[in-house]
This record gives sequence, structure tokens and C-alpha cells, in this order.
Amino acid sequence: MNTRSQYKSPAVILRCRDYGDTDRIVVLYTRDHGKLSGIAKGAKKSRKRFANVLEPFTCAQFLFSKRGRDSLALLENCDPISHYEAIRNDLEKTLLASYLVELIEQFTVEGKKNDDLYELLVVFLTLIEEGNTSESLIRFFEIRLLKLLGYEPLLDSCTVCKTPVANGSNYYFSPRDGGIRCTACNGGNTEGIAVSTGALKSLLLGRDIDTSIIGRIALTAQTTAETRRMLGIFIRHLLGRELKSLQVLSQIRRLGI
Repeated sequence: MNTRSQYKSPAVILRCRDYGDTDRIVVLYTRDHGKLSGIAKGAKKSRKRFANVLEPFTCAQFLFSKRGRDSLALLENCDPISHYEAIRNDLEKTLLASYLVELIEQFTVEGKKNDDLYELLVVFLTLIEEGNTSESLIRFFEIRLLKLLGYEPLLDSCTVCKTPVANGSNYYFSPRDGGIRCTACNGGNTEGIAVSTGALKSLLLGRDIDTSIIGRIALTAQTTAETRRMLGIFIRHLLGRELKSLQVLSQIRRLGI
């Protein structure tokens, strides 16, 4: 009953902290096992097994073992895949990457595999590493994450009358309904957030286009403001709070640092 089963999987580190004098507690998002919490014993002293690897958003191949489904994994070894040095050497990139990994951690439960979500994280970290820190990158990550996890809002038609989105019409997004209402169906409802057709179509495009051309899409100032507010309120509604990393990123951008 005390036998440990051994596993190997690529993973991105979401969060880590010191534990005692020599160990570290690490939260990973693995390709093959979903989110995983583990302990790296002696990590603060070992230069062979964990040298310069156990830091947030490092991607590595991890060897670990578990005694039971709900037990803390024992991280035994790892081989780095990418340290994302360009991210670590830039404050804005670091804050942006921190927001992505915090979203993953807060929206997922341990042990539920979603290899598409793992690939999404790796692809967008790579885009940030290569220099894309645009608002569209953040919004497109958010909408793709929501889709993969089953929380995707209905943005292509009215949630009430089902009429498809049309140019020139006005819409209102309701976090509680998880989608939009046309003007007629919204009536005197004051809960909805006004959103333009352009903003809705931009999110739908970013949800589906190939990631290789994401960097070519630029949002207008109005679309940027609308999509930021809409998805920000919706994510806060789903999680029950705003993520700290997003608050810091927003403050830094407002200050122009």
C-alpha cells in the first residue's frame, strides 16, 4: 500500500515556495496529469537535480512519484526545456507571464488532465518570450482558456432570442448569463455591460485564429477597453475575485514603467 508510482511529464511551473531549510513546494501544470503539487526535497542545496529550474513559468521535463492519488508528489529530477530568459529579464513580460500562470492555477483542479491547456500556456509564454506583450495577446489567452475549460461566454448571438451578432447593432454583456443580449432583449436591464460588434468579433477571431498570426492583430483603443472590461468582469465573476497579478500588471502599465 506504500508503493510509489513513478511518472514523467513536461510541465510549466505555476508557483513555488520554500519549505523548511532545504525543500521547495512546487505547483506544476503538466501535459499528462494536469495540475500537480509536489515537493522537491533538498532543492535549495542540490545543484545537480534542480539547478536554476524551480522558478515560476520555467518549462521542464519532470520525473516524479506519488504514493496515492491525493498525496503530494515527490519531485525527483527535471531536465529544463525553456527558462524563458527574455521574460525573466523584462518586468512587463514577467508580470504578463505571471498573470497567465495564475489564471491556469486558479481555474484548474489537481489531477484533471487537459493537454490542450498545457499547450496553450506554452504557446503563449513563447509568444511573450518573442516580444508580444500586447493587450490582444492577453484577451486572446483569456478567451481561449475559458473555451478549453468550458466557461466560454456566448458572444456570437443573443442569449435570449438567439439572433446572430450583426454589424451596426448594440449589445450588452451579462456576466451572470454568460453571454450577450441584443438591445431589444436587454430592455431596461442595468446589469449588462455595453459592448460593440467590433469588440465581440475581435474576441471571436482571437479565439479561433492560428497562433502564428496572433501578433498581426491590433485592437483599436475602444475595442481594447471594451474587451478588457468585459472579460475582466466575467473572470472576476467566475473566480469571485480579481487576480493579484492582473492588478499589478495594470498598475505598471498605467504608470508607464
